[in-house]
Amino acid sequence: MTEDLTTTRFEGKQLIVETGNEKEVYDAEFLVAALLVSIANSDGEIAAIESDKMMQLVREHFELRSDESLEILTSAVENLAANPDLGDILKELASILTAADKEDVAVMMFKVVGADGRQGEEEMEALTAAAKMIGLSPASVQKARDRYFADKSG
Repeated sequence: MTEDLTTTRFEGKQLIVETGNEKEVYDAEFLVAALLVSIANSDGEIAAIESDKMMQLVREHFELRSDESLEILTSAVENLAANPDLGDILKELASILTAADKEDVAVMMFKVVGADGRQGEEEMEALTAAAKMIGLSPASVQKARDRYFADKSG
């Protein structure tokens, strides 16, 4: 028995994942949404306020309509439930995001973690792992954290 070889490549801002005869296409909006969903769900549940915050962040960051933001987040939740190995695909974000984009995503992650008023250990560990996954240095994570708290107090 042979295993199908999985290949990944970028075509512009889209990540193409091919396994055997199957081809899946992921764009940056979906990958960022999936990353946020994985952070929010790291404590075993996604609170309504976390969902609202993710919708707002995706909508504002990518300049989308509310229905587009909802569609992307719904797809991310469904894909993460059906494909727990999606984390491997999220690593590809490191290749398509600029340093500034990565820091913006980290600020978004902090906002999702703090949305329900508590920063659980599981969520903070997931945030740290996600930051490392997308190639953020500890200094950039600290800068994102400082931006989050500056925005929150301002």
